Amino acid sequence: MKKKVVQQKWKKKVFGLILVVVLCFGSLLFMQMRYTHVLGLVSLQHQFVSQSQAQKPKIAFLFIARNRLPLEMVWDAFFRGGDNNFSIFVHPRPGFLLNEATTRSSYFLNRQVNNSIQVDWGEASMIEAERILLRHALGDPLNDRFVFLSDSCIPLYNFSYTYDYIMSTPTSFVDSFADTKGGRYNPKMDPVIPVYNWRKGSQWAVLTRKHAKVVVEDETVFPMFQKYCKKKPLPEFWRDQIIPADTSKVHNCIPDEHYVQTLLAQNDLEKELTRRSVTHTAWDISNSRDRERRGWHPVTYKFSDATPMLIKFIKEIDNIYYETEYRREWCTSKGKPSTCFLFARKFTRTAALRLLNMSVLGDFS
Repeated sequence: MKKKVVQQKWKKKVFGLILVVVLCFGSLLFMQMRYTHVLGLVSLQHQFVSQSQAQKPKIAFLFIARNRLPLEMVWDAFFRGGDNNFSIFVHPRPGFLLNEATTRSSYFLNRQVNNSIQVDWGEASMIEAERILLRHALGDPLNDRFVFLSDSCIPLYNFSYTYDYIMSTPTSFVDSFADTKGGRYNPKMDPVIPVYNWRKGSQWAVLTRKHAKVVVEDETVFPMFQKYCKKKPLPEFWRDQIIPADTSKVHNCIPDEHYVQTLLAQNDLEKELTRRSVTHTAWDISNSRDRERRGWHPVTYKFSDATPMLIKFIKEIDNIYYETEYRREWCTSKGKPSTCFLFARKFTRTAALRLLNMSVLGDFS
């Protein structure tokens, strides 16, 4: 009898020990499962963050160039701070390649479009080049803004500031105002392009993806520009052409100063625009002997012009006045007063490199 009692007590102790072991093991297993679950959540969170970073919208920089990009090293310094949040497309003359022999910047290697055309100033070929660049850039679904630049443009700030400025608004930046002075609009464009939709402005625009698609899909306004919007022949070339009876009726229509602006007005999209350019250009209205050509071409900044004072002056511009609309555009960014311009032109190679060496264009590092 005594022996049975001892055995029962022993069995209870063993059972108790087993129960403790099971409970401990279960607790450890539960903790391990919770730990694994937490790790999984953290890993998933990192994955989403990584995907979010990878999917960050990009800015497509669209360069219209003759051949080489003379200011490539300035842009090379600028793009180093871009964290791959950009893409580059260059429209040079047909057949020109951006390879190791023609560019020192890895950012521009093979960035030429493969179907470029010969571009002539004051002709519709200029706006066709813009459309070609946009078609290529729209092929990347991450490209969300599209910046037109010439081969003489420089950035005024670093990439981070530029990116935030452009992406902080859902609008396009398009210098656009009513052209009421006459001489550019050809009445033959009516009724396809009525005169009340005729706009003028700088070709150096920043377009949203929606507006970029409007440009490349346009099959109505562009043909009218090809047919009726052309530069007036200069007097020295008239001897090779049939001189019209009344030369005042020969319209001096510069397509790149009217096309995007007029097209967006035609599509009732002006409410989706910030109606100013973010590229500064200084126009010379006094030095030309030919009154017809005064103001046709912007000032070119040479080595001696490239000073900290010049850049400071451009950066401090905070408003633009449009006399044909009696409108003053006060520049803002993120709802606050800001500088108007992110880029400037026209700079020679020596002028741009001097500014870069003086570190007055912003901290590109």
